[in-house]
Amino acid sequence: MAATDVSTPDYYHKVVDCQWACPAHTNVPGYLRFIAQGRYDDAYLLNRESNVFPGILGRTCDRPCEPACRRGRVDEKPVAICRLKRVAADHRGDITDRLPRGATVKNGKRIACVGAGPASLTVANDLLPLGYDVTIYEKNPTPGGLMRINIPAFRLPAQVLDEECDYIIRMGAEMRYDTPIESMRALLAEGYDAVFVGSGAPKGKELDLPGRWDAPDQVHIGIDWLANIHFGHSTAIEPRVLIIGVGNTAMDCCRTAKRVGATDVKVMARRGRKDFKASPWELEDAEEELVEIVENHSPKRFVVEDGKLTGMEFEIVEWKTDEKGKQRSTVLDTTIIPCDAVILAIGQDNAFPWIERDIGLEFGDWDMPVVDRRTFESTRPGVFFGGDAAWGPENIIWAVAHGHQAAISIHAHCEGRDLTERPPQGMTLVSAKVGMHSWAYDNDYDPSLRQKMTHEELTKRFSDIGVEVELGFTPEQTAHEVQRCLNCDIQTHFTAPLCIECDACVDVCPTRCLTITHNGSPVDDLREHLSAPALNPAQEIYVSDALPQTRRVMVKDEDVCVHCGLCAERCPTAAWDMRTFDLRLPYAGRDLVAR
Repeated sequence: MAATDVSTPDYYHKVVDCQWACPAHTNVPGYLRFIAQGRYDDAYLLNRESNVFPGILGRTCDRPCEPACRRGRVDEKPVAICRLKRVAADHRGDITDRLPRGATVKNGKRIACVGAGPASLTVANDLLPLGYDVTIYEKNPTPGGLMRINIPAFRLPAQVLDEECDYIIRMGAEMRYDTPIESMRALLAEGYDAVFVGSGAPKGKELDLPGRWDAPDQVHIGIDWLANIHFGHSTAIEPRVLIIGVGNTAMDCCRTAKRVGATDVKVMARRGRKDFKASPWELEDAEEELVEIVENHSPKRFVVEDGKLTGMEFEIVEWKTDEKGKQRSTVLDTTIIPCDAVILAIGQDNAFPWIERDIGLEFGDWDMPVVDRRTFESTRPGVFFGGDAAWGPENIIWAVAHGHQAAISIHAHCEGRDLTERPPQGMTLVSAKVGMHSWAYDNDYDPSLRQKMTHEELTKRFSDIGVEVELGFTPEQTAHEVQRCLNCDIQTHFTAPLCIECDACVDVCPTRCLTITHNGSPVDDLREHLSAPALNPAQEIYVSDALPQTRRVMVKDEDVCVHCGLCAERCPTAAWDMRTFDLRLPYAGRDLVAR
């Protein structure tokens, strides 16, 4: 195998599993160390560089970082990254003087954003400091988009949402509230240099089964019903409620129903729990609030008697995997479950009736706009899409990542540059050594288990829909949780010419991830002949240059390394060093960001 190239960020970035998995590539280990030091302002601002909404995402993120967390391979529970993000947000001081500011000198370019959700606000956050005039059109009277109207206040308090939206709006965005865009042609005629569409996926999916329209007042579309609750158009629901679907929206619906009058709430799932789309913690929170989750029930019809919904009929199904690996169901029986109301939470669709089909903007499958996944530009130059409006519903952090990339493209478009030439990522790699065998981080393994979030009492949370359920970590919980981080960004950096092949590092390694061996075999063979076979092919293995004495190579399985630093402490020649890796991300007008 060729020697591993660590001169670019590609290799080391993938070793920082949480950061690699995050769509916005937030520097998780870096901000956790700031929290450990009590530097909440610095932790918040480091967060905000990439994810823009630390307080919001500290409560609502889908947490793609946590399944990737290396700690989960050690004691099965990842670091509570999301909840620690909230710690930084909740304990920060006044950081307004350290936030980006809108440019005082304008560059003469005008950008329109459709929708005031996370994608559009991220675009504004990145373009306003560069001198752009950014106008955001929002059909509702307040910013936040679906973050505000579809995430209940007991999960995301309005104050948190207002603060982080205002940080961007105060940079100079022109907000046009209560102004839905009804014609793309008319918007383009206003002469904007670019248009960004971040309107979300505003249309809930229907369930067209027998009886659906026989009692329409008792059947609700999930996202519309949540919006009606938010705006006060609806304040109550019948006692017995069935939620159809088992995604995160379904969890918001069932928990909201419990707060506005429902006493018997069931979530009906077509498949078993292992196939649920809802996050595990969402399911746990719903069940804590006495919501019943019913598996393997496929809806068949709405039962309506004398114009009144009285129940739903379901097929009880069993799922098996066929010889081709596809899951197929078999109907075992049918049953009728009584109810007074049904909420449909089976997904969301984009809806673009306001975009004319004769303006050079092509639509493809499922009547979705054709959007370049690299540049976020549509087939009409100067019109960009991001967030749920681009490829369908995803989490807020994906919308933020889209907004950053779209802003890069908009800036390039306005400067007449090729949008496909994306600015590269960079890195800094600095030794963490502060003495012969001391490091600028705590490399001791902390055996603490993942901390359990404390919740508000059931009686209190049901008394007011605005009572936040999660109370946040205590200082003691925070101290334990941050120490669970394995500091994956502190890289084991090897310098082959210094190695004397004494095997000291191999002997001391607690996970047997190091091997000195002969090179020349195919990658699979080399994996199999390591001290501990590298079983995860998704994670690359490190191969050094030829060692000076025997021409063998040092091989390291990055997948099981816990970054303890014992190899560097034991090495008599300093061939091993612990170096802090900092991924430098490009943003619009700022090709590389370094601290």
